[in-house]
Amino acid sequence: MRLRKQALGNRNLVGARVELARKGKGMKQKDLLAQLQINGIDMNASGLSKLEGQIRFVTDFELVALANILDVSVEWLLGQQK
Repeated sequence: MRLRKQALGNRNLVGARVELARKGKGMKQKDLLAQLQINGIDMNASGLSKLEGQIRFVTDFELVALANILDVSVEWLLGQQK
C-alpha cells in the first residue's frame, strides 16, 4: 500500500470518507474508477487520488455516483451522519 505523499487538502469534505468507504468495501481505486465509468463519471486515477486527498473539488454528479457505488448516503459522505 502506498502512502500519501501530499498533505490532505481543503477543497472538499468527502475525500476522506470516500477513501474510508472504499477501503471498507475492499475496493481498490481502479475498481472504484471502473464503477464510476459505468455510472457515466469520467475520472482518471490522478483525479480520484486528488479527490480522496481533498485536493480537488467534487461535482454534485460525482457525489451522487460515489454515494450510490459505495452504498452510503450523500449526507454520510458530507459528514452529516455518523
